[in-house]
Amino acid sequence: MSWRASTRDRVIVFVREARAGRVKTRLIPLLGAEGAARLHARLAERALATARDAGLGPVERWGTRRQRGADLGARMQHAFQRSLRRADRVILIGSDCPVLRPAHLRRASRWLAGGADAVLAPAEDGGYALIALRRVSPRLFADIDWGGPRVMAQTRERLAALGWRWRELPTLWDVDRPEDVARLRRLRR
Repeated sequence: MSWRASTRDRVIVFVREARAGRVKTRLIPLLGAEGAARLHARLAERALATARDAGLGPVERWGTRRQRGADLGARMQHAFQRSLRRADRVILIGSDCPVLRPAHLRRASRWLAGGADAVLAPAEDGGYALIALRRVSPRLFADIDWGGPRVMAQTRERLAALGWRWRELPTLWDVDRPEDVARLRRLRR
């Protein structure tokens, strides 16, 4: 039996509503409010396609209304708590990383199935593009400077304090700043 045939995975994609002036605000000077919203919508569709193409199991689109919590950490904790009731492994991604591939998700699943408690894909900006868990603890998401350059470093500290085993995928980049748009355009070529 292949590893895929025996898994109980669930993939969550956090997606915000693509409202002009409310998403990709750092890109508005370059793209305009409507252009930034259109880019966000395209990135979200790409993230959902990546999740589906991984072929791991159910893919859930968690829009803003479904997410619960005061900050990103609380929203992720809530999503993991709910989803780990129905699955052995949960992979959560956002919609900002166009270079995240189905193979990254499949590798995260394999590593969790092999005994890792967590798998992360660090992002160049200091955050992460993917987090996958077999279990969840509020301590993992507490007191993190969400949106700042130390998110990944703080998460590593929390994982170590919890005594969890974790693995890391290659560092990826996401689309947050005007220079990322130029990088995205080169990628499309």
